[in-house]
Amino acid sequence: MAGADVQEIHCKTLLNKVDYPRFPFKWTMNPYRGCRHACTYCYARPTHEFWGMDSGNDFETRIFAKVNAPEVLRKELKRPSWRSETIAIGTASDPYEPAEAEYKITRRLLKVLKDFLNPVTITTKGVLIRRDVDILAELNQVADVHVNFSIASVSEKVWRTMEPGTPRPEARLEVMQYLVENGVSAGVNMAPLLPGISDDEANIQAVTEAAYKHKAQFLGANVLILKPGAKEWFMPMLQQAYPHLVSAYNRLFVNNNTYAPQTYTKGVMDTVDRLRRYWNLPERFKVQEKMEPKGQLKLQLAFAA
Repeated sequence: MAGADVQEIHCKTLLNKVDYPRFPFKWTMNPYRGCRHACTYCYARPTHEFWGMDSGNDFETRIFAKVNAPEVLRKELKRPSWRSETIAIGTASDPYEPAEAEYKITRRLLKVLKDFLNPVTITTKGVLIRRDVDILAELNQVADVHVNFSIASVSEKVWRTMEPGTPRPEARLEVMQYLVENGVSAGVNMAPLLPGISDDEANIQAVTEAAYKHKAQFLGANVLILKPGAKEWFMPMLQQAYPHLVSAYNRLFVNNNTYAPQTYTKGVMDTVDRLRRYWNLPERFKVQEKMEPKGQLKLQLAFAA
């Protein structure tokens, strides 16, 4: 992974509209394509197949940097039709994957968002986001900013097996705390919780307690989404590391189902909700509801009054 090939590309558009009820966001953008974090379960792996590459090694080692992304975003936010809606960064690749250290595309995107007072949510496993605490704090003064640190387990084995290219969970927690202490809304998203691996109460308790002790302002979770294109790479790893679970996964994701049965998912999320309440950690949308309007939203409310 250290020797991954990074290719510079120019994009024509950046914002993607999401018309999918399961997703908690309407607009996304991704400064990179592919991700050296190499998470075995990543649901974004199949995106590489659209460009004639495989969703396994190519996704992890052939990274595309959208070097003109900030300029494209500025043009898109200038459109009269744009309504200053929240943009989610980090839905198909991590915006703080290693290439960001050199290209600083994510940092430049945040500066554009600040210029337009536009709200944003960021999802990352990276610790490089610590570098951008200054611009995040400035943006937070004029628009809603929420940073989701993806941490589904604090187990050494689970981390090394499932997320071999990512920083340690403890390092992510420390950076999350640093952001919070510097005025940036940040919390933990336990995603994805893996059946038989990280979905048990002991693991959920350990992550929730760690989030609380590191000053998380919110906590969320979701269970594994196993898409075609990702499943073909995930299942061989499961066979090697957790062979006793293969038959159970085949039953949960039978007939190429992307989602586990609702009864299973509800049971896991009920455990998350119970432990979240115990540690007094709200869901992110409840934190957002309590925040004072900022930026363009504040202006819109003022005009409507």
